[in-house]
Amino acid sequence: MSAVASSPSTPAWDQARRVLLLRLDGLGDVLMSTPAMAAVRESLPQARLTLLASPAGASLAPHLPWLDQVLSYEAPWVKPGTAAPDRPVGEADEALLQRLRQERFDAAIIFSTCTQSALPAALLCRLAGIPLRLAHARENSYGLLSHRLAEPDALRPTMRHEVQRQLDLVASVGLHTADPGLRFTLRPADVRRVAAQLAEAGLVPGRPYVLVHPGASAPSRRYPPEAFAAAAAGLAGGDDGPGQGALALVACAGPGEAGLLQRLCAALPHPPLLLPGAQSLGELAALIAGARLLIANNSGPVHLAAALGTPVVTLYALTNPQHTPWRVSARVLSHEVPCRDCLQSVCPEGHQRCLTGVPPEAVAGAARELLAEASP
Repeated sequence: MSAVASSPSTPAWDQARRVLLLRLDGLGDVLMSTPAMAAVRESLPQARLTLLASPAGASLAPHLPWLDQVLSYEAPWVKPGTAAPDRPVGEADEALLQRLRQERFDAAIIFSTCTQSALPAALLCRLAGIPLRLAHARENSYGLLSHRLAEPDALRPTMRHEVQRQLDLVASVGLHTADPGLRFTLRPADVRRVAAQLAEAGLVPGRPYVLVHPGASAPSRRYPPEAFAAAAAGLAGGDDGPGQGALALVACAGPGEAGLLQRLCAALPHPPLLLPGAQSLGELAALIAGARLLIANNSGPVHLAAALGTPVVTLYALTNPQHTPWRVSARVLSHEVPCRDCLQSVCPEGHQRCLTGVPPEAVAGAARELLAEASP
């Protein structure tokens, strides 16, 4: 399982001064790789670190100030691209390859899940002339990787967490961190804007709130908004509404999820507090950071909560097992099904029982437990 040792003609990792970090899937995946990226930063303090990420992952750039540069690329081997239809196929790939050649990187570290092949990215890095190339690989990579860590993981409940997987990858070449927590830097301006937005929505300054986020990028990972509402209804607010009781109820959703938010609000006895307009990533993070508790699906906001230390109840679809909240007070709720670990964005059985089998009462109970644990 150890990485291939450097040959006499291959530079050692501790000599690398320009390092490319590749994480080409979602925002949450980048967040779960930040401890391993921090290990590179701490072990190679003189190095210039560049992250190559998907457009979603690259949106984290303002909140990862210890990276020197972030590049955006929609890799066709990760998910279907959304390139403009009139753009010639391969134009973006060639432009990226030329950019990587110009950067003259000494090393590249490819972060991927066990169900993704790292070899397309390894080929890109080899064509860019990067001498050190590290990744997990199930296949024999021959000359595509200078350092290959044999792939031990398969989809099963006992597999390594995604964070640990990437920490093990960089540790195989001697890169370590003293803090395995997720990284995310809040910006004071975002915190101030969210405080003003909450006040405009009717929240009395200083009143604690629970945040509900019913969205997720994949339909198979969405607990029904009506079930979210049933769980949240008894947690906050008094007879006069969610902003008046001891604990307020705030709701939000991501781009394109207005319908989910409308269904949630319609199912609640009192409408939750809603912030005006769409939130930026930084504002969403500030909203999560200020909450006593987040209730959400397995999605980017859950990983933001883990990075920010906000307790979280997550409705965890059993599409894959390795993305649970990392090192934060949490309750992970799902219903065991024989079709688990399907990796599907849309439930192939049509019933989503791994989520719909979780009663709202269980969600409310888990939320009460976490709130009680967090009370002074």
